[in-house]
Amino acid sequence: MAHVEMEGIGATTAPDGERLVLAIMNAGVDILHRCGGNARCTTCRVQILAGDPGPMTEAEAAKLATLSELPENMRLSCQVRTCDDLSVRILRRLSENPDMSDAGPQPETWPLECTTV
Repeated sequence: MAHVEMEGIGATTAPDGERLVLAIMNAGVDILHRCGGNARCTTCRVQILAGDPGPMTEAEAAKLATLSELPENMRLSCQVRTCDDLSVRILRRLSENPDMSDAGPQPETWPLECTTV
């Protein structure tokens, strides 16, 4: 199990290999995920404060490359697996965006797996 600390919110645990966005959602946090976890938007972005988020997917790297002036250690939570204890800052929440009616489509569950290099 991975321990996920969410700055200013609290902490949760997640099965090794679970998508970070799902771990955050399962903890009751209203993180945005407008594209349903497909690395097509950046609403689920988080700043990694501590821990190893693992390698970046090609889709994530391509999407983040379209943004300018990214904070250090920015990742898309839909593309990160909980294979290590993490501390994150959640940057976009539904409760902070009253113009949006919902957080987005439910991201798919990936097989629980962590790869070691």
